[in-house]
Amino acid sequence: MVQGYNYVYMFSEKIDSLQGLEKAAINLLAAFPSQRVFAFYGEIGAGKTTFIQYICKLFGSDDIVTSPTFAIINEYKTIGQKLIFHFDFYRIKSLEEAFDLGYEDYLFGNDYCLIEWPEMIEPLLPEKFVEVKIEVNPDQSRIISARLVNHI
Repeated sequence: MVQGYNYVYMFSEKIDSLQGLEKAAINLLAAFPSQRVFAFYGEIGAGKTTFIQYICKLFGSDDIVTSPTFAIINEYKTIGQKLIFHFDFYRIKSLEEAFDLGYEDYLFGNDYCLIEWPEMIEPLLPEKFVEVKIEVNPDQSRIISARLVNHI
């Protein structure tokens, strides 16, 4: 949990399998229609990248969506040529690496930013973003919860 932030719960959904992520993506975007920065928390294999694939599809992107684990950032285009930036900060070793990427240009612009492993750069997250948590249950069902985070 990010320190110094105020949280407002707005979304929670249980899915029985990864195929349920498409419906969850529709509901997530409907719950946060004006938000542009989404931070995805969850263990390895929770379905963060798969969830982001569905979100990009809903935005009208025909691009192949893969985890940018080594590249750190992938860029996708929507049908209207708007941009979606997909980050994976799993391998980042310091905040300076995020500075070197020019993270401000992405996170503080008007494009969508979908961030995997945001806990690696929490001090750099914008004042307002959507925190999305994917929790895997023993039966492999998942609880997806999201809340709007505002810096106090």
